[in-house]
Amino acid sequence: MLSSEPIISSSGTWALSYHPLHTSSFRGRAIPDPRSDHQVASQPAIQLHEDAAVDSARTPWYRIPYVQILIAMFLGILVGHVLPKEAQSLKLLGDFFGKLLRMMIAPTIFCTVVHGIGSMGDMRRLGRTGLRALLYFEVVSTLALIIGLVVVNVVKPGVGLNFDVRSLDPSVSQSLLSKTHSGGHTSFFLNVIPTSFLGAFTSGELLQVLFVSVLTALALPLLPGKGLSVLHFIESGGKLCMSMLGMIVKLAPLGAFGAMAYTVGHFGIASLGKLALLMLCFYVTAVLFVGLVLGSILRWAGGSLRKYLAYIKDEILLVLGTCSSETALPAMMRKLEALGCSRATVGLVLPTGFSFNLDGTNIYLTMAVVFLAQATNTPLDLSQQIALLLAALLTSKGSAAVVGAGFITLAATVQTVPSIPIESLAILVGVDRFMGEGRAITNLIGNGIAALAVSKWEGELPAGTLKQRLNA
Repeated sequence: MLSSEPIISSSGTWALSYHPLHTSSFRGRAIPDPRSDHQVASQPAIQLHEDAAVDSARTPWYRIPYVQILIAMFLGILVGHVLPKEAQSLKLLGDFFGKLLRMMIAPTIFCTVVHGIGSMGDMRRLGRTGLRALLYFEVVSTLALIIGLVVVNVVKPGVGLNFDVRSLDPSVSQSLLSKTHSGGHTSFFLNVIPTSFLGAFTSGELLQVLFVSVLTALALPLLPGKGLSVLHFIESGGKLCMSMLGMIVKLAPLGAFGAMAYTVGHFGIASLGKLALLMLCFYVTAVLFVGLVLGSILRWAGGSLRKYLAYIKDEILLVLGTCSSETALPAMMRKLEALGCSRATVGLVLPTGFSFNLDGTNIYLTMAVVFLAQATNTPLDLSQQIALLLAALLTSKGSAAVVGAGFITLAATVQTVPSIPIESLAILVGVDRFMGEGRAITNLIGNGIAALAVSKWEGELPAGTLKQRLNA
């Protein structure tokens, strides 16, 4: 039996390769491979990665994907600055590319998770992996919130701005509040269950897709022959999804160009103005969090942060151009498998992380709320800030990793602090999009490291394995 392993490499080859995975063929009959899931999945990937490195030397620089994306982003910024009105119409290009990618996310996750869990066979291991992932998410998310809270209190970027709330447009905040989730965490947990099986794929909710995927995988062993024929069919569906993604990602430069042109044209670089210090604080804090906290976790897992970032640079630039970490999800799943993580662990941890482990969004939440308090001369004592921290732990869960979700989550969080005028949300409208890239990239990096950490915790990454494969 063959399994698809798309290698989206630094060489610029958006290629699809196939190699033996969980089964081998003997006289036309599929039999289980005696090796473990992660061992079989990862061994050929090293060779493919090495082949891609050889191809890199032969690929002209202008055909390398990350170079194309960088050029497209530069041109987008230039067009947005010089021709702001015309550039706003280019939003269509970014939306077109983003919708194409998001179209493939649900079926890709479904096939990956069902095949990974269905091939694992050990349901106790599944439960253990899920609990470890949730524990990791809570610890790291809390650290991100605390770090954001400490930095904004030390630097005080909003002090002295003295925004007059009466001069702000209240319609902005009201439109945001209408989009926030109502019903508390009860509604959140009920929302995990789709209204129908197919509804999970049309809703765009990652948790619903993950719920249906896990339920399907758990039902497979109850079928005749332990659902082997269904498992093979789903595996073939995964190959088809990856082939389609290989075609779509070639349009990444076009999407990045349109998104950047629209952002600069619509909001304008001049919109940064007084809020530049907040942006600087956020980006510096995000860099420090990635370097110190996530870097330490990755070193424990046996990897190098510098080499890891170089390994996923294509995905980082894709997120930078589209401002959506979801767009890089399928490629990240395959790259993590190539590093030695099992398909089941990646399929469970990564999609869940984009709802429960949004490190960039968490940093932004506490910093933005306290900034609004400072800018409107609304003092917050220690007890109020602790309450804010606890509230953000809840409001940040279930946030979609798409454009605008961070701001909607911010609106929900501000509501938990009654002393802050809700109209103050209008202050951040002009710069939120410029901080969205930082949130999305930090979320992407953090969830990739989360999958590696849980894999290490599960014993899937023996000593030296990750370092060896990042060096390949």
